[in-house]
Order: sequence, then C-alpha cells, then structure tokens
Amino acid sequence: MDFTSFRLAAATANLDSEPDARAHADLIELRMDLAEDPLSQLSAYDGELPVLVTNRPTWEGGEADDDGRLTALQAAVTDDAVEAVDIELATARDGAAGALIETAREHDVSVIVSTHDFEATPPMGELQEMLRAACEYGDVGKLAVTANSPDDVLDLLVATRAATVEGHTVATMAMGEAGRHSRAVAPIYGSKIGYAPVEPDEATAPGQYDLATLSTLVEQLSEDD
Repeated sequence: MDFTSFRLAAATANLDSEPDARAHADLIELRMDLAEDPLSQLSAYDGELPVLVTNRPTWEGGEADDDGRLTALQAAVTDDAVEAVDIELATARDGAAGALIETAREHDVSVIVSTHDFEATPPMGELQEMLRAACEYGDVGKLAVTANSPDDVLDLLVATRAATVEGHTVATMAMGEAGRHSRAVAPIYGSKIGYAPVEPDEATAPGQYDLATLSTLVEQLSEDD
C-alpha cells in the first residue's frame, strides 16, 4: 500500500463495520488480538477498503498471547484483502518477525514497524533513534508516545519533521488527553497514518478521536496548510 500521502485507518475488531468506515477512512485496521476468529473474518471479507492487520501482544498494549501470534499474522498477510501489516519494533529487532516480513514482501504487503510508550514521551534523541530504527525494518516507522504536557507533543512533532526531512516514512501520535490534538496536527509535520475507531466508544488507544471527527480535522488543517 502506498503511504506517500496521509492515510486514515479505521480501527475495528469486526470487519462487518467496514461499510460504516468507507465515508472517512482510506483503510481498515483489523485488530486481530481483539477480534473473534480474525482469519475467518478475512476469508469472508468483501469490503472496499484495504485491510491493515495488527495482532498486538499484551506486552505492548494488546491482548494477544505470544504463542501463535506471528503465525496468525503470517497467514493473514497472504489474504488478497490485506495490504499492510503492523509488527512491533522489539519483535523485528529480535529476529522473530523475519519470516513474517519475508512473507509480507512476497505478497506486496507494506510493513509498519511500531513502538509504543504508554507512560511518557522519551527524550528527543530517543524519539529520533526509535523512528530511525523502525524505518530500518519497515516501510513505515510508527511511534506512539504518551504526552504529559504540551512540551511532549512539541518534541514528538519535531522528531516527526526531522525523520520526514531525512526521507523516512513515519506515523506518529501522542496518546492521552495532553496529546490528543497531535492526531490532527501530526500529518502537517509528516505523519502518514492516523488511527481512529469507527465507533466513538471503541477506542483502541488513549485519546483517540472518532473516525468522522479526525477525518474532518485533518482535512481542514491540510486545507489551511
């Protein structure tokens, strides 16, 4: 999938909600770790939006056990509807995702390599290092941190812009109320993917806007840019 321009992903655990996402989303993220029988959902999927598959482990904010998690993702990326897969930076670094990445490449599936900090925003040097490392393994480097102040958001935006100027494709966001607005403004600084739930009460990360709201905000800010 092409991430040279901004893409809005509608997060869900049920692909039956895809019709409700079409008006605002560019792709639909199937959270396999939250879904019931996700591989069967993919097999039966006949929606219009391309699918991003994520199977987030418990140690990075999800609900998937390590046993069988990568095997399920590897099976998912062979489905024709799947155009992107998300794996964790730690998983890529330790070599566990090697077969998954290879299978994704064979099926022209884009690889998003992500890392999350659910407590704070690391110092600027660490932000930049994490983005560079994620981009070494994937087509897109994704970084989600927790903002405890406006300064945290500023640091993330600076790191986003720096990575973009270096030629990397990144997706960044600050979680939590202090960082909520980053989801709307980060695209101005180079972030190429935004995430929002189809249903407002089904947020998969702290501080998410609902899909319709984030779509409108990004569109309006891009027009002003």
